[in-house]
Amino acid sequence: MTRLPGDLPRSAPRSHLMTRAVVLDKPGTWRVAAAEPPEPGPGEALVEIAAAGICGSDRELFADTRPEGFAAYPVTPGHEWSGTVVAVGPGADAGLLASRVVGEGYRSCLTCDNCRNGETNLCAAGYDETGFTSPGAFADHLLLPARLLHVLAPDADLRAAALLEPAAIAAAGVRKLRPRPGESVAVIGAGTLGVLTVQLLAACSPARLVVIDPRPARAEPALRAGATAFHGPDRIGPLYGRFDAVLESAGAPGTAYAAVALVRRGGRVTITGIPGDAADAVPTTLIVTRNLSLHSVFGSTSADWAFAVRAFNAGILAPAPFITAELPLEDYERGLELSSAPTAGKILLRP
Repeated sequence: MTRLPGDLPRSAPRSHLMTRAVVLDKPGTWRVAAAEPPEPGPGEALVEIAAAGICGSDRELFADTRPEGFAAYPVTPGHEWSGTVVAVGPGADAGLLASRVVGEGYRSCLTCDNCRNGETNLCAAGYDETGFTSPGAFADHLLLPARLLHVLAPDADLRAAALLEPAAIAAAGVRKLRPRPGESVAVIGAGTLGVLTVQLLAACSPARLVVIDPRPARAEPALRAGATAFHGPDRIGPLYGRFDAVLESAGAPGTAYAAVALVRRGGRVTITGIPGDAADAVPTTLIVTRNLSLHSVFGSTSADWAFAVRAFNAGILAPAPFITAELPLEDYERGLELSSAPTAGKILLRP
């Protein structure tokens, strides 16, 4: 194609002649497939993936335990990722070329009432998410709408940036919790999501920031992230009713109840975890008689992503220490196994 004078280039030099991708044909059955890199269509961008994280929902996808309607096979998994833009399609910003980026997962319509209200994670057009119903980032390249991209600092650590998807969920929880300087705050759960939450909360100058988790090995990362104390669940009885705000990020049976019990009357609670035990009930009388403000989080909005990326670029979010292993695409199933270990941090696939 002839480029007219003044036209901007629409692609950067490609480092791969072919692109590989993990394809999960059906639960438990997968392969690594090779094909020509796709060409971006109108409004799209092609990203060369630097790193992609594995999380519990990827294990659910492999095992076919995702809720009905939240998976489609065959699919290339991978919703936590970072990379560099190598091509853009017509109508996309050519200034994105060579930018280090991360991207939102929800393919929202932007026209329904929820999207217009900023709730892009609750798009009424139906669920469509990178790595679950649309091709994901366990691949050399990822094609997606350019409007979903968030640009990182030019010198950003792309390994660490792959954790910005869970960081955006942490940002959603913190934004709903509305922490104020000088408050007493607790976080239940010290996994990746919980410790990222602690980093964001520590930047809000709480008087006390307590982390609760049954695994003693999680104490050091939590304290390094800014927690002032770490307790096991068996020691929290005396702390009931003593916190202005509590964020639950564990998703284990009983943790939602503990969050409500820990907060003072008139306090605030945000729930981000989904327990597997349907009997994990919180009595309505406990919420109403104590006049609590209770919020929940499902995914993250565009505003949550922007919040997390700003915090990352500013050095407030520092997720690199959570990375415990880096594997090639061919070790996808081994990565799933490693990520399920109680002591596992973040496992990355590195195309």
